Amino acid sequence: MKILYLLFPFFLLLVQDAAGSVIGCRLRRGFCTFVKCHYPTTPIGRYSAFQACCKRIWG
Repeated sequence: MKILYLLFPFFLLLVQDAAGSVIGCRLRRGFCTFVKCHYPTTPIGRYSAFQACCKRIWG
């Protein structure tokens, strides 16, 4: 049970970091995708090794 007490703050920090990045991506009018952006989109940021923030090229 002592390890749960130590892991809980780590889990909260991990979730908070991910949520902040997703919100930042949405504020830049982008969307999140897995690994890379595909053709009609361009990368505008990356917030983890497996997630990128993409934005449409046209409009």
